[in-house]
Amino acid sequence: MRFAAALPGGHQRDDGRGHQVERPADLAAAIDAAAGTLIAVLESAALRHQVPPTQLRVLTLICGRPETNVNGLAELLDVVPSSASRLCDRLEATGLLRRVADPRDRREVRLVPTAAALTLLGELAERRQRAVQAVLDRMPVRMQHELLLALAGFARAATSAPEQQTDPAVQTA
Repeated sequence: MRFAAALPGGHQRDDGRGHQVERPADLAAAIDAAAGTLIAVLESAALRHQVPPTQLRVLTLICGRPETNVNGLAELLDVVPSSASRLCDRLEATGLLRRVADPRDRREVRLVPTAAALTLLGELAERRQRAVQAVLDRMPVRMQHELLLALAGFARAATSAPEQQTDPAVQTA
């Protein structure tokens, strides 16, 4: 896939095999800009909620980790436990979170999202998907397919071990 048309002043070079590739800095800048745009689209879908973004993040983290307690949440958020506890207090006061004793160890208190929290997160996910779909609908089908392939490749590369290359500045297009 070639990104030169999307890059202001994009520079291409031949990789020695007849493929045109972008300079990594230009490509990284274009991806960063696109990621910023995607984040803005996703955040715009969340603006309709009365729940602050930090609290939405807490609910999302707790939903993905059913064994979470306040100390675990503090680690996930990289904050001190007292700050995590205050966040939980606010969520509990709005009816989005409950603290329950762990049935295996009554000394442990688990954080559990309420049905209202699950509904809220479900609505948010639907709104975000609709917002992204609205943007995709304005793209040609071919570009949608190329974007999907590129994102899948990016995800694979991000989760795999880095390979040794003879010239790390040269990437195939």
